[in-house]
Amino acid sequence: MLIITNVTALALDPPSVREHIDVVVKDGRIAAAEAGAAEGLLEDAETVIDGTGKVLISGLVCSHLHCYSAFARGLQAAVGPTPDFISTLKQLWWRLDRSLDEQSIYYSALSYAMDAVRCGTTAVIDHHASPNCIDGSLSAVRSAFETVGVRGMTCYEVTNRNNGAEEEKAGIAENRRFIKEIDDQRRAGTWSGLVEAAVGAHAPFTVDDPALEQLSDLIKTTGRGLHIHAAEDRYDVSVSHHRYGRDIAERLDSFGLLTNKSMIIHGVHLQDHEVDLLNARDAAVVHNPRSNMNNSVGYTPHLPRIANPALGTDGIGANMFEEVKTAFFKHRDAGGPLQPGDFLRILSGGYELLRRYFDLPFGSLQPGDAADLVLCSYRSPTPVADETIAGHLIFAMGSHNVETVIVNGQVVMKDRAFPFDEEEICRKSREAALRTWKKMNTLSAD
Repeated sequence: MLIITNVTALALDPPSVREHIDVVVKDGRIAAAEAGAAEGLLEDAETVIDGTGKVLISGLVCSHLHCYSAFARGLQAAVGPTPDFISTLKQLWWRLDRSLDEQSIYYSALSYAMDAVRCGTTAVIDHHASPNCIDGSLSAVRSAFETVGVRGMTCYEVTNRNNGAEEEKAGIAENRRFIKEIDDQRRAGTWSGLVEAAVGAHAPFTVDDPALEQLSDLIKTTGRGLHIHAAEDRYDVSVSHHRYGRDIAERLDSFGLLTNKSMIIHGVHLQDHEVDLLNARDAAVVHNPRSNMNNSVGYTPHLPRIANPALGTDGIGANMFEEVKTAFFKHRDAGGPLQPGDFLRILSGGYELLRRYFDLPFGSLQPGDAADLVLCSYRSPTPVADETIAGHLIFAMGSHNVETVIVNGQVVMKDRAFPFDEEEICRKSREAALRTWKKMNTLSAD
């Protein structure tokens, strides 16, 4: 049992403030969250944290990222000209992912998970690719998440961009293998409760119709959903029309790939009727504003119309405090109508994605919720109330406020320190990154 005493709890959606409450955690879930809840329990608690003067929030969720992108930081590899979206993929990202081996997959995911926790992000939804190390790659990601103690999901992004149908077949097999691994652990009672699986695909322009048919079968037989980039750049839209004669969302829907567990990433260049279709299928659309800006793919006009929005980084870190700020300011700069409170709802979309995969409630700080919690030091010069939470989150609070992080009821970072040798992990990660960069320099963009 873990207890946090006398803390101010801030729930994001719907926004609410409760002061001077005790939070009691048992078996990975919130058992009680109210004033006086710790009375008579303190002596039996394994861990007691004094929350006096602190703020407690539900752990944030990064609803789309690529853990291997950790090795793109400060990249020292020869990258050719990148004047457009496709050249950026070919010159940088598709050479990086082809350079990954099992060790670099593990250490990039480990580094990413640690950074996420430091930022108060307790759950990350990964979209993995390593064309020269497909089999077993998702287990390496899972192992990294469990080492740090972060909650997560992962999948393999099926694609034909390097080796055609054979590559698609291998990616589908890895998704199937990993889902079976998770399901077997659940049945055997050995599942950590931390890592789940989706069914991954890169983007419609690198996945042909036979592969979509196989992905559809996998979704139906496993109960998971599709995690795919779509309409990130106009190129994806043009290919869909040129090769397949239909809009992207309609093509995916024709194979039964749009469900309430689908995660459609970016969606910048979807048409209005495609957004209506996604809404009708109860699918999520994940907005990644910093990545969109970095890749110059444009700004989505659809945020006000998306029924199930969520927020990701597409690999630019896992700092959701920064991402939600960028999302708000970019929207305002584009003349959008949404207000700070609307972005609390978008940020909280990650909780709904977790609910749909883990079959647990997240994000309300109420009894029954998964105990993914972040204790912050935040002393505000203005009142913190239900109607002001959005303003505090957008204009003031940040990862620098994060002190202690709890995932699944376990303390994974206390007073900004992990219970393992961070420097040793960083050293091994740097060595793996250098090897990866060296491999990149032997690969062409073709």
